Amino acid sequence: MEFIKDKYFFWGIGTGFLWTAFGVVLLVYFLSDAPIEESIAYLYRQGQLGGTISIAALINLPLFFIALRKNKVPFAAGIVAISLLTVLIIGILKINS
Repeated sequence: MEFIKDKYFFWGIGTGFLWTAFGVVLLVYFLSDAPIEESIAYLYRQGQLGGTISIAALINLPLFFIALRKNKVPFAAGIVAISLLTVLIIGILKINS
C-alpha cells in the first residue's frame, strides 16, 4: 500500500477520470444531435447513462496495460482505483433507475 503515497498514483486517478469523461463526451457528441448537456440528461432519465459511462471507461484499459508494460505500477494502480470508483458509480446509477 506504499504506492498510494506516490504522486503517480494520483496522476493515474486523474488520467483515468479525464479519459473516461472525454470518452463520455465523445460518445454523446457523435451519437446525438442534441447538445451534450441535454443528451446526458436524457440518458440519465432513460437509465442509459451507466452503459455510456462503462463503454467510455474502456479507454482506461490500454492505459493500464501501457503503464504496466513501462513498469509504472503506481500509475496503473491509480487507473484501477478510478475504474473501481467508476464501477461503483455505474452500480448506483443502475440501482436508482
